[in-house]
Amino acid sequence: MEKYDIIIIGAGPAGLTAGLYAGRQGKKTLVIDKNISGGAGRQVPAMENYPGFELIAGVSLIEKMKDQCVKNSDLHEFETIKSIEKIEDDNYNFKIITNKEDYNTKALILATGSTFRHLNVEGEKEFLGKGVAYCATCDGMFFKGKKVAMVGGGNSALQEAIYLYNIGCDVTIIHRRDKFRGDAFLQQKIKDKGINVIYNSNVKKIEGKNVVESITIVDNENNETKLNLSAVFIAIGSVPQTELAESLDVELDEDNYIKTDKSQRTNLRNVYASGDITGGVKQWVVACSEGAIAALSAYDDLER
Repeated sequence: MEKYDIIIIGAGPAGLTAGLYAGRQGKKTLVIDKNISGGAGRQVPAMENYPGFELIAGVSLIEKMKDQCVKNSDLHEFETIKSIEKIEDDNYNFKIITNKEDYNTKALILATGSTFRHLNVEGEKEFLGKGVAYCATCDGMFFKGKKVAMVGGGNSALQEAIYLYNIGCDVTIIHRRDKFRGDAFLQQKIKDKGINVIYNSNVKKIEGKNVVESITIVDNENNETKLNLSAVFIAIGSVPQTELAESLDVELDEDNYIKTDKSQRTNLRNVYASGDITGGVKQWVVACSEGAIAALSAYDDLER
């Protein structure tokens, strides 16, 4: 059984930063992710607000962070956590069982992030991968020159709508409110590019034969409109992945995010959390900050 000082679950911006900082403190550190490192960060088409870069794609920044992390910590991708157990040991506090190996660790940092929120409407599941998508940078090129809808009104929806427009899609944004929640500069870009927006409306149904061919939307006055198009991209928020936290009895807030103090400590000794899993401001730079703080807090507590 492999033994570590600190194990970090999740290799998104928060987890990779935590791995960098924990390893640099001389602690034997492992970062585990059930998928490829980067998480949703790989799907950000372009960022203009990350310090040090006027413009950088999410996948490019992730690769730079990954290179830094693996110089200081072990990184295991495509390894799924099956369970975490508290153990009675003079030196180690947790046993982690994965689909590949068992580990003991003194401290645990949860950086499991969040998953895409679904519309939960007729046709969404049926046409997944056939015109329904949650990642414009992953699937957008398949619909170049075609009519598509982007559902949502936050930063992710606006960024991806701009990306789709830039690659040649005919984009219409559908938002359930009367104004966007995204950053002002993104809203201005939407206006400057003349991207069509339908406010105060929800998607009711997604239809087609073998692939998406149309959607039905309904406005606040219950009027229905059918739009003929080839794809529906959905960016309406996220759901925190707290299953592992719950199994340990880590305290969650009313929205199911992990509660932490300003040092990223949870209610459990030697358990920390960072990134989107903690709620709050969901920005890349915030996730990195919380990852660094969690790693330094774990180091300080282990040294006491």
